[in-house]
Amino acid sequence: MESPDLSWDDIELHQKNPLFAGKTWKWSPQYWSILESAQVEIEALGQAAFSFYQAIEKLYVKSKNGQKILRNEDLKVPWVADYYDVGKPKWLVEHSTSKSVLGSMPAVLRPDLLPTQDGLALTEWDAVPGGIGLTAFLNQIYFGRNSSEMINSFGEALMEACPGTKQGESKFAIAVSEEAETYLPEMEWLAESLRSLGYWIVVCAPSDLQMRDSGVFLENEKIDLLYRFWELFDYEQVPEMKELARLVEEEKLVVTPPMRPFQEEKLSLALFHHHRLQEFWQENLNKKELALLQGVIPKTWVLDPAPIPPGATVDGPLVQGKRLGNWSELSGASKKERSLVIKASGFHETAWGARSVVIGDDVSGEEWGQSLSDAVKSFPSPVSVLQEFHKPVLLEHPVFDHEAEIVPMRGRLRLSPYFFVIGEQVKWSGSLATFCPADKKIIHGMKDGALLPAK
Repeated sequence: MESPDLSWDDIELHQKNPLFAGKTWKWSPQYWSILESAQVEIEALGQAAFSFYQAIEKLYVKSKNGQKILRNEDLKVPWVADYYDVGKPKWLVEHSTSKSVLGSMPAVLRPDLLPTQDGLALTEWDAVPGGIGLTAFLNQIYFGRNSSEMINSFGEALMEACPGTKQGESKFAIAVSEEAETYLPEMEWLAESLRSLGYWIVVCAPSDLQMRDSGVFLENEKIDLLYRFWELFDYEQVPEMKELARLVEEEKLVVTPPMRPFQEEKLSLALFHHHRLQEFWQENLNKKELALLQGVIPKTWVLDPAPIPPGATVDGPLVQGKRLGNWSELSGASKKERSLVIKASGFHETAWGARSVVIGDDVSGEEWGQSLSDAVKSFPSPVSVLQEFHKPVLLEHPVFDHEAEIVPMRGRLRLSPYFFVIGEQVKWSGSLATFCPADKKIIHGMKDGALLPAK
């Protein structure tokens, strides 16, 4: 049964909700309808994501321990762990491979997908995604108040991350850092919704947590699981992290997403395409998962400043049909050859919210050369990656204009499906569509764009 279109009166009523405080975007009378073929692909992508993250852990741990990564070949890749660990504090690196967190996955995985002329392009995975509460609330606005699948799935994922506990008896806390306070209203709404389903869950700041030898407490209640809503690079602003890591290692607390930096790096997409690792991916992903990921992940490279021996070439894109002798040669690429994106891989303040993104064919040759030089010189703070830019196709969707009239809008779409990790299964329970004007190269939440649920 199709959902009825929303009226402007409906929307004005919902805009008063504190969930939307300080946020402005265009509203649409209709949700975004995902093509059936894309639905099948996205559904498969959820389980492929689970396998991919398992493989990333295996690759990282074997690399770090100096073990071979293939069954029948003595291939060791210490440089993989070097990429993941560079620039991180020693205590956090050691925590990421401690016995207590081995095998642990983020509770929620969200890819950002761009519909292009050649299909979906996956620009990044987010293991600490915002928008869970916002998307769940939009689902209720567009699909009815009983549309609570995302809320249920989030609760299930938290329960699975905290084995041996029972709903209502286990105590959960969502800790939102000052850096991420924009998302505080949606997390409070999400917690309130979970409490109505019988969960014991509260929202707090990391500084509200009381650290004791026996565990973490909040107002004298011992917390079983902490949902971490802050970025790991922010460890100096969240000094509680080091103590939280100790308590996790002593099995007195569960933190999800786990504090494992290698799970939050865009360089994993570069490793997926690395020529020396192809046999590893073939051994650790089934044929369908491998083909799917090969089709959606654009070619990506790590902007590594390591010197290149004479006669060697950089593993990167071509310029005038020739391989690069060093990264600086890429500054001479033509505008057509600059259909590339530079962005921080992770573990840096510029690595989220498109802050570090530079699209090569959207800037002058001089700006491109400077951005490339800055990205290489700044290594390892941050580590940056270079990725092929797959331009989203132009689409059309109705929106309300400033006079509350429905008008057609042409633009480009980013689709963000939310996958909830429940045991060995991954449940796709909601998607956020970000629809921006056609002249915007970087798609993100903005006042000129529309945010709406998709299904």
